[in-house]
Amino acid sequence: MLLSSRDFSRRLLKWYDRCRRDLPWRCAADRPGPLDPYRVLVSETMLQQTQVATVIPYYHRFLARFPTIADLASADEQDVLRLWQGLGYYSRARNLQAAARKVVSDYGGLLPADRDELLKLPGIGRYTAGAISSIAFDRRAPILDGNVTRVLCRLDNVADEPRDQQTAKLLWQRAEEILPSKRPGDFNSAMMELGATLCTPRNPQCLVCPVRAHCQAQAAGTQEKIPAPRKARPTPLVRRRTYCIRRGDRWLIEQRPRRGRWAGMWQFLTIDCASESEPAIPIQSAVLLGTITHALTHRRYEFEVYVAHAAAKQDATDNRARRWVKLAELADYPLPRPHLKIAEMLLRPICGENTSSLPGQKAAKLRAGPLAP
Repeated sequence: MLLSSRDFSRRLLKWYDRCRRDLPWRCAADRPGPLDPYRVLVSETMLQQTQVATVIPYYHRFLARFPTIADLASADEQDVLRLWQGLGYYSRARNLQAAARKVVSDYGGLLPADRDELLKLPGIGRYTAGAISSIAFDRRAPILDGNVTRVLCRLDNVADEPRDQQTAKLLWQRAEEILPSKRPGDFNSAMMELGATLCTPRNPQCLVCPVRAHCQAQAAGTQEKIPAPRKARPTPLVRRRTYCIRRGDRWLIEQRPRRGRWAGMWQFLTIDCASESEPAIPIQSAVLLGTITHALTHRRYEFEVYVAHAAAKQDATDNRARRWVKLAELADYPLPRPHLKIAEMLLRPICGENTSSLPGQKAAKLRAGPLAP
């Protein structure tokens, strides 16, 4: 078939060499050389379900703080989560550190090149293993992410739902079949690049596509309909009530459980609106500050935010999972995105906080979202 011909890979790689984006985890086109496998691991982990433009500043900050896999392995988890703050899907950060620790303990600090060995590391699935093996070590290992899936579906004019188990199996087979023995890492990168820049979900730029002669969907005029759209699923609304409890110039925060969503991160005291429970410590003068919403892939959150004063002589410091902190000190704690928004609300003068007395740098970091190290 045309799709598996040398002409296909030749055209694709020629286009990639000429048009690829200059991304920090790639070698510069004019300075080719071996890639640091650790940097490939970090970038591929961050890029899961996250756009390139969002990842780039996080990637730079993360590598500045943890330049080697040994640095990441020995780091405090709270520091790792703080640098991941705002990037979402925090299990990726914990798995990344767990993988680093296993590499240090079991592989002498060197990422394995073999795909099957990579699959033994925490958080590394079939796609990530293939990406690291091919891109960092130039091993022949196929990949299948969202961009590559879309490209393959259009090349073969696959109208079926690509997330269907049987269809996904066939797509993995096709990714294996078309992968050349020479420059497999660049080929995989080129397939992803094609999907990200030309073979986009809407309005694909078929006229300038380097492999349009191989595309059955373009020939049939079905490229706008392929892949089949994901079936819409209802997203339940979860309501929470958050209490920002103040004592003097300090506010009470608590650490979330070690498992579950936002595990190990810090938040203002939060309870389920469906329950009849009250905050863990007595409060007085609770006032509704506002409501914020936060959307995830499979659910939506709504937080009713209250500001309250702690009742006299109440002290929660006997609980290790709770601390009284100044607003400026929140920069030292990893907060989920909703609670970053709440912190921004508290920084406003309407809350009675003298924001001009806060250290300007840390206050600015809170307002900006992701915190620098």
